[in-house]
Amino acid sequence: MLTDAETDRLFQALADTTRRDIVTRVLQREQSVSELAGHYAMSFAAVQKHVAVLERASLVTKQRRGREQMVGANMDALRRAGRLLDRYEQLWRRRVLSIEDVLTGSMPADHASADRPSPDRSSTEIPSAENPSTHDPSTGNPQPREER
Repeated sequence: MLTDAETDRLFQALADTTRRDIVTRVLQREQSVSELAGHYAMSFAAVQKHVAVLERASLVTKQRRGREQMVGANMDALRRAGRLLDRYEQLWRRRVLSIEDVLTGSMPADHASADRPSPDRSSTEIPSAENPSTHDPSTGNPQPREER
């Protein structure tokens, strides 16, 4: 299981197109940093920084071979990342099924309750510049609207 800090580093590393491309390339075969730099319209130093971010996230490894630094995929870390994403996918699939149950009225008996009040539609507005959030993001509880 990944710690919160490891998960943050993983998603931050994969949030960039160039870094995802580097991972894809080194999954196919190990490449030197110089070879990787030849694929991008950026400086060698910029590619080195991208590789360093991937290395901090444990997605790639770097080994010196003579004068070159070879970059390879860290398969164990990539498998852990895959398992993490699988868990998120399962979570969201269950949520979608729950929403479908609510919409079709086929909620299991233990979840349906005539005693529950209907939701206050005004508290489910989507936040926007004209309609800022009326909920505390940390708790989800409603907050009083400020008058302008």
